[in-house]
Amino acid sequence: MSNLDALDVKLLLKLLEDPRAQIGELSETLGVARNTVQTRIRRLLRSGTLRNGGREVDLAAIGYDVVAFVTIEVTHRELDEVIASLRRQPQVLEVYEISGRGDVWCRLAAQDVPHLQTALRSLLRIRGVIRTETSLALHEHISYRVQPLLGGISSGD
Repeated sequence: MSNLDALDVKLLLKLLEDPRAQIGELSETLGVARNTVQTRIRRLLRSGTLRNGGREVDLAAIGYDVVAFVTIEVTHRELDEVIASLRRQPQVLEVYEISGRGDVWCRLAAQDVPHLQTALRSLLRIRGVIRTETSLALHEHISYRVQPLLGGISSGD
């Protein structure tokens, strides 16, 4: 599990909400000294917990070592309700409606395999979910990125 305290978690939540928040704003909102905020941010960045200029949190650093990609087959008339239910699941990181095999694809995080199993059982209890297929992520080679696309636009490709 992670070694974050309550202030670290509150700070991370504020930075994810607004990565450009100023130190003074964060200090005031969190009710702590500016130096405390600066020190915490530096430590979170140095440890790799906070990445990409404050816009991303490393899952493993906060105790979520298992990432899974789940393809979900759903009853089509209940698709909206399934997506609404997935939105309420804290372990679900992102959801896409897809074509091909399955109807919905989601990425979820778990602390370990038993935690993943609990999350998957929870998904199967959602009304309208017919079945799921799960693939585990073994290693992230390329994290989410947009820079190559923007580079292509700027060079006219």
